[in-house]
Amino acid sequence: MHRTSVVSALALTAALLTAASPASASTPAISGSGTGTGWEPAPTAPFDAAAGARCDFPVHGEPVVDEVVQKVLATHRDGSPSEIAYRGALVIRLTNTDTGAFHDADASGSALVDYHADGSQRWHAVGPVLAGIGEDNGNLPRGEQLIDGVYTLDISATGYKTLHMIHGSTDDICARIG
Repeated sequence: MHRTSVVSALALTAALLTAASPASASTPAISGSGTGTGWEPAPTAPFDAAAGARCDFPVHGEPVVDEVVQKVLATHRDGSPSEIAYRGALVIRLTNTDTGAFHDADASGSALVDYHADGSQRWHAVGPVLAGIGEDNGNLPRGEQLIDGVYTLDISATGYKTLHMIHGSTDDICARIG
């Protein structure tokens, strides 16, 4: 990607996330609290992955901190969301269910997600996000990958994940709890 395009993409993402933010950063507002900001809770569901699906062993993931909120910024003609901003604290405990070993992964990144009519998505992200990658189902190795930095993540309609890292790192949590 050309340097000007990278700088423009970063500026656009920062501007959109800032513009979508409530006026007071010290007290995040959620529309359910009566503030009328448009931010709504976006809870993360617990999940299980069988041995071999992402790690060599079965994994259970469950949020231990989940303060993620979302704001719909644009919709398709049918009213379904086409662009959503996400932010907030998220820590997911990943447990090797064979041994009980676990790691609390801080996945508290911010993202602007484009939802396409064909079911594909493009994530413009800053900070850590946890992505489960199956065998041959992404340009990252199979695992529970904690992606951190500034990047985009394309998810095809079939679930194939393509990471475009601008600056950052990845950490396979399977190696930490294996």
